[in-house]
Amino acid sequence: MGKISVDSSNSYITKSYKIKNLVCDSTVFLLKEKLEQSGYIIYNIGLGTLTLAYKASDRSEINLTVILQKYGLSIIKGQEKQLVEDIKIAVIELVHQMNNVNSIVRRSDYLVEKLGKSYQQLSKIFSSHEPTTLEKFIILQKIERIKELISQDEYTLSEVAYMMEYSSVQYLSNQFRKITGMSVSDYKKHNHTQRSSLTSLS
Repeated sequence: MGKISVDSSNSYITKSYKIKNLVCDSTVFLLKEKLEQSGYIIYNIGLGTLTLAYKASDRSEINLTVILQKYGLSIIKGQEKQLVEDIKIAVIELVHQMNNVNSIVRRSDYLVEKLGKSYQQLSKIFSSHEPTTLEKFIILQKIERIKELISQDEYTLSEVAYMMEYSSVQYLSNQFRKITGMSVSDYKKHNHTQRSSLTSLS
């Protein structure tokens, strides 16, 4: 769960947590605002992580759990579950923040380097705790990123295919249709605002 320290002079507890589903900046901002309004002292908050201080004499940790639940979040307990959340965050960072037309990083190499385990180990642990495979999770994230790039209309479909590691436009188009049930052109014409929450993909 993370480190714990107690300030006996002021009866405050400082504690670090791993947070499930805290995978986008907008949720980080909203959660920080809500926690501060509720009297918590925030030392650090980011994707998947939270360090804060609260009074040792009240129900602050129980209240923290309630606040997290309102945002679809929860405290992660257990090393493997923490690793699964780290995998999710790494995939989202790679697919949604690092891919562009001039720079591409192989997903397996990135995950192995960032998380310090082989791709096979990461895949096995991920599948044991999630209702989908790591490969399927990556594909679903890629499809959401493709939807975003299509809506922005800044790149050709060939450029999008390159950015998302597809060997051809046809391969991208086939997978897009398989996942969404529609063609790329149909999505662009009629469903360009139809997006899914990154944390709900499985």
